Amino acid sequence: MLGLFVLWLPLSLQAQLVLSFAVLGFMFIFMTRPNSKPFRLMTFVFAGILALRYAYWRTTETLPDISEPLNFIPGFVLYLAEMYCLAMLAVSFFMLADPLRRVAPVPKTRAELPTVDVFIPSYNEDPELLAVTLAAAKSMIYPKEKLTVYLLDDGGTEQKRAAKDPRQALAALRRHERLKALCAAMDVRYHTRARNEHAKAGNLNEGLKISTGELVVVFDADHAPVREFLKETVGFFNEDEKLFLVQTPHFFINPDPLEKNLKTFARMPSENEMFYSILQRGLDKWNAAFFCGSAAVLRRKALETTDGFAGQSITEDCETALALHSNGWHSVYVDKPLIAGLQPETFVSFIGQRARWCQGMLQILILNRPFLARGLTMAQRICYAGINLFWLFPLSRLVFMFSPLLYIFFSLEIYQANIMEFASYALTYLVSSFAMQSYLYGRVRWPWVSELYEYVQSVLLFGSILSVVRNPRKPTFNVTAKGQTLEKSGLSAIARPYFIIFFLLLAAAFYSLWRYLTEPAASELLLIVAGWNLINLGLAGAALGVVAERRELRRNQRLPVKRHALMHLAGKLYSILIHDASSGGVTVEFIDEQPPTGSSEHFNARVELRRNGKVMSFDVVRRGSRQQNGQTHHGFAYAERTPQTFMAIAELMYSDQSVLQERLSRRQVRLGFFTGTVRFAFWTVSETLRAMRYAIGMIREQAVQSVEDAPILLLEGPRQAPQETATFNPADNEVRIYA
Repeated sequence: MLGLFVLWLPLSLQAQLVLSFAVLGFMFIFMTRPNSKPFRLMTFVFAGILALRYAYWRTTETLPDISEPLNFIPGFVLYLAEMYCLAMLAVSFFMLADPLRRVAPVPKTRAELPTVDVFIPSYNEDPELLAVTLAAAKSMIYPKEKLTVYLLDDGGTEQKRAAKDPRQALAALRRHERLKALCAAMDVRYHTRARNEHAKAGNLNEGLKISTGELVVVFDADHAPVREFLKETVGFFNEDEKLFLVQTPHFFINPDPLEKNLKTFARMPSENEMFYSILQRGLDKWNAAFFCGSAAVLRRKALETTDGFAGQSITEDCETALALHSNGWHSVYVDKPLIAGLQPETFVSFIGQRARWCQGMLQILILNRPFLARGLTMAQRICYAGINLFWLFPLSRLVFMFSPLLYIFFSLEIYQANIMEFASYALTYLVSSFAMQSYLYGRVRWPWVSELYEYVQSVLLFGSILSVVRNPRKPTFNVTAKGQTLEKSGLSAIARPYFIIFFLLLAAAFYSLWRYLTEPAASELLLIVAGWNLINLGLAGAALGVVAERRELRRNQRLPVKRHALMHLAGKLYSILIHDASSGGVTVEFIDEQPPTGSSEHFNARVELRRNGKVMSFDVVRRGSRQQNGQTHHGFAYAERTPQTFMAIAELMYSDQSVLQERLSRRQVRLGFFTGTVRFAFWTVSETLRAMRYAIGMIREQAVQSVEDAPILLLEGPRQAPQETATFNPADNEVRIYA
């Protein structure tokens, strides 16, 4: 009680400054032992003291007078945005108090293992991508008589095959027949349904009707599992009869738009690692780890209690988990990459995916009201409400972006403070916030990167939020495009708002400098706001690099495999080392002697892989060679795409889980705040210049194109005869030419 009294006790600025530095000192001491639970909790306590002192000062001292609505209304909006961030900070402290790390239980005997149905829902994915996922699912370590793989095709439904548009109907029919043949060749069960109802949830529920396995595994069409997937997950169901879910992380082998365009994919932790490596483990402590739509195992008996997968929202995964948790079922999270998937690489598809997540989570918040749901524990209510409320971040991020402009351009005082007050309360709070961010997420998130991800999403998700608020039942499920390529570098089709915001903030920076130099008594508040705007300008500049998309022609992402094999080539047998593999080919090094060279770089060969006495072979064609680390590496493409080829691809890419773990661990390296800030400042300058170069190039191209497309007008000379035109008459099968 005494501590709570001190939090709300008015203090002089000098006393507050001493208190802030003392609390920061204790916080940094307790941060030195992150693996100690008592030290971790004390770190949270001291960070909370600074946050609550800031909230007290912000509430009692900084709000404009209510009698001045032009100042008070935007000032109060900014205050609400800050209080939202403080509330989310408190929720994150609660969720991350004691993250769990699970270890797979000892597996049961073969006879005691449950039957497993694998569902791979599909809509418009390329059959070759599906074939790799099917092959990987078929290759999982599990008794074959207890494992059944289903391809649930929503792209070849009766509804689509009977579409009024004959082109759409023909495309659906061809897809239907092609996938049926693929599944027959790979010993996979193909199933489609009459109508496309309730999107992915409806497709999965259709799969429940035609299957009988005790456990159900869900993989997205582009999520290929490693061989150990079931070995690492199924055992948990034997330990808890009320367990409905074992969720594993989504691991991606291709970059998202930020990683690709800023060239960070190989060295910087990916965006999703913050959620899967930290937050899901924290949720697991409170029995609140939720279904993420793929890479998960579910108990059929539990799904039957809720009539299958939920379909009220467009994020059926989280909604399903909420329903089952409310019914007293339990969940487990295994922090181990057991699938390799694809994420959207173009900025348009990235924003489309995030808009669906945002709208779906807010649908759950409004329609399902997890904070009031019966059957949930208080801890589960806090966790679900926090996860759903997180998707309101576009509102607060945009408020923080535009608030400084109100003072710079219009002199509206929406935040009343002087330099001393700001240093005593706000600055120390900000220092503790950045320190806690590094403490909790430093291994999986570099400084300023969270702010950049939030900003690039906020600009276009604002409308998505308003749409859900107006009509929570309106949003519809849209499939995220994957595996897209760009033939040339250029600006994203939705880049314009980011340039407008950048130039607006740039103008504000120059205008604030002009005001400071020309006004006889420039206020201290102007310095604070100008600094705030400068940080926002840095974010906006780096964001221009995200929407300035780099050329990317590689359709098939490679994984390092380091696998010994034999190659039959030109009548000889060679021993080779396969360095990496993709769904398009392999890179090999000849160990004993180099292959023959001829006038053509293209010649056929056969590769043999051996595992546990079994031989797996596939044909390849050489495409070229290069020197790397003093060795000659040869690139080979698969000669044909047969079921055997796809099984070989799965064997090469997904037989060893340690390949994914090593790639994940290599990127998860802490970057200090100073180093991260310098790196981010470099992005701000370099990426702004690159985006401007792309913009100038596009303007020039459009100018040239407009000249080429302009009509040619003959101002003098004889009038030309009309050109001939041709039409095709399907009735008489004749081509008729008219002059």
